[in-house]
Amino acid sequence: MTKLYGNQMYNIDILSHRKKISAALIFQVPALIVVFFILAPIFNIIFVSLGDNKDLLSHLMETVLTRYFFNTIILIFGVGILATIFGVSSGWIISRYNFWGRKTLSWMLVLPAAIPAYLIAFTYTDFLEYAGPVQTYLRLLFGWNGPRDYWFPDVRTHFGAILMMACVLYPYIYIFVRTAFQRISRTLFEAAALTGKPLFSSVAIPLARPAIIASLSLVLMEVVSDFGTVDYFGIETLTLGIFNVWLGMNNIVAAAQISLIAFILILLLLALERYARSNRLFSNKSPGVKGMPRIELEPKLQLICFLICGLPVLIGFILPVMILISFVIKSDEVNAIQYLYETFYNTILISLVSALIIIFISSFLSIVSFYRLNKSTQFFAGLSATGYAFPGTILAIGILHFLAQIESTAQLFISGFIPYSNEVIVSGTIFVLIIAYLTRFNAVGFGSVTAGLEQIPQDLISASQILGKRFGSSVGAVLLPNLWPAILAGGLLLFVDIMKELPLTLLLRPMDFETFATITYQLAKSEMLEQAAYPALCIVVSGLIPVVIANIALSKIAEK
Repeated sequence: MTKLYGNQMYNIDILSHRKKISAALIFQVPALIVVFFILAPIFNIIFVSLGDNKDLLSHLMETVLTRYFFNTIILIFGVGILATIFGVSSGWIISRYNFWGRKTLSWMLVLPAAIPAYLIAFTYTDFLEYAGPVQTYLRLLFGWNGPRDYWFPDVRTHFGAILMMACVLYPYIYIFVRTAFQRISRTLFEAAALTGKPLFSSVAIPLARPAIIASLSLVLMEVVSDFGTVDYFGIETLTLGIFNVWLGMNNIVAAAQISLIAFILILLLLALERYARSNRLFSNKSPGVKGMPRIELEPKLQLICFLICGLPVLIGFILPVMILISFVIKSDEVNAIQYLYETFYNTILISLVSALIIIFISSFLSIVSFYRLNKSTQFFAGLSATGYAFPGTILAIGILHFLAQIESTAQLFISGFIPYSNEVIVSGTIFVLIIAYLTRFNAVGFGSVTAGLEQIPQDLISASQILGKRFGSSVGAVLLPNLWPAILAGGLLLFVDIMKELPLTLLLRPMDFETFATITYQLAKSEMLEQAAYPALCIVVSGLIPVVIANIALSKIAEK
């Protein structure tokens, strides 16, 4: 046996320490470079906000900014509460109970995610207005002659906007929560049942809390950055104020400053929740079968469960689709849908490629941040998932500033070697859209994967490395088999979100590059709802494929 003494042992310790550092840097350095790349457009927005706003912001603070702020707060809390009720209740019922129509509702509950919030606002306003079919039928039925004879709720209110947005945003919470419920060990539910504790409040909600918060943060950021719905309903929020200041008053500096207010508002909400759960563990270390045991219900309770799960589907998907189909039936432009073939190709291509790239990068960032970065660098990794809080138009400005810097730097570098080289052009290409989607939608993939990681015991990686595997091998052998449902859920939301994304696509798309979202918005804005119904239905149909695939995969998890 060879013995090591003195300097020999010391040298071996140094070599071992250097190997650990180099192994860590292999993952840390690329992660930090990607984080910087994602944050660069946001830094450009901050840089723009440091300019001279010509005292416009102080004038807005004295007049309308307070109203913008409180209207945004009302929508945040209203949509957040209602979307959480819809998402958590339906996720629990689908995971816990067997009832008539359960399998059908389990995938139909995701369908409203394919419908843009502004589109559902257009359809319901046309459906419920004075000249719409509902009020027209009521007047014929009861013999009313005018608005003085009856009262009918106005959909263009705060409550109407809250209901519209909650019914298309709750699938974020439903998908994340249902996945979390299905990953909890059954032994925990059995132990709670033996002690007489309620399964929902004592086991399911505490362990699913990271998934709830991750998905709720996406909902809140979507509410803050929404423009189409609040603009159509005439509700003055911070985002609407940004558009008014930038396009109406031609002051990009003040618009960037207002967008930072919305951004800080989201950061405060997320920081408060993170502080509240900073000293708690949510990982599931119990062995055995995953998912709670489902129980049979008597017919009355089955009907109640069906109605609870069916209500958000009815409001957020079935009725809007029926209205759109009625528009198609009324329209005489069936032959005009030939132009949608190329649009279909553009939409599917950019959505699929972008979703795959983003979920790969988000998974990499989330895993490295969770296991390899310290608290300070973890903060920046988490900050890279906040681009969702910026309105798409303002984010487009930051991206264009950033790409202009890249182009000028690259041209300067190339000209040093090739004096007569052509200009480096990045703007106006598909590459710009992918960068924009990455900056904005990294939050979707990052939040989904992080929520999945928080449910996996942290000592699994350590145990794998003790057995001789490197970190990369441990990720492939231990994490990914347990993490793929969260990755699948995030990929589904990414595909659907990118497919219906409007402001970024409208501003940054290449010439003659149309998607279903851009065509639908342009036609609906022109009050051509019958023509807009064609691309709108294409958005819904295109979103059905990933929804069905994800539902089949999630159902297999529940059956194990």
